[in-house]
Amino acid sequence: MGLTHFSRRTLAVAPWKNGGGTTQEIACWPPGAGLSDFGWRVSIATIAAEGPFSVFADIDRSIMLLEGEGVRLRSRDGRIDHSLDIPHRPFAFAGDVEIDCTLQGGTSSDFNVMTRRGQWQAELRVLGGAAAVEAALHGVLLALRGDWRLNDEEQICREGEGLCWTDAPHAWQALPLAPDARLAAVRILPA
Repeated sequence: MGLTHFSRRTLAVAPWKNGGGTTQEIACWPPGAGLSDFGWRVSIATIAAEGPFSVFADIDRSIMLLEGEGVRLRSRDGRIDHSLDIPHRPFAFAGDVEIDCTLQGGTSSDFNVMTRRGQWQAELRVLGGAAAVEAALHGVLLALRGDWRLNDEEQICREGEGLCWTDAPHAWQALPLAPDARLAAVRILPA
């Protein structure tokens, strides 16, 4: 498995069954797993229409706005009423909850991390300065804004590009190459 470089521009785009948007899968574990049997999954979604979010039993989710005016998330039981309208601010919720999504304007895109409860747990941080990302067996880095140097090497992660690692522990020293740079850092750990 190891380490893989990816670019948002070249990730495959899959339409949602309900026609309300599309998904670009960054990584999924174990390899070849589908939506019903993954251990963890990281993706980017484009939301183009209002409607219900898919329910994922026994899944914990983190979501954050990447581009657009965002969406409002409301659970049918009233426990969740959240405006996802500030870029790069993660919001965590249980995938079991029935949630309706209302557009705050036009189409928006978001970053999604899902982990199977009891098997995996995810930590999603957005870095705005030099920082260490502690070792994890699995994870994803995505340059949200600006370019980043990783591990004091010539490895540069350009805006819109990232790294994914699976089944091999990696730790990182991340250094922004611009003052307003932002890096999404996802560590996926056994529960």
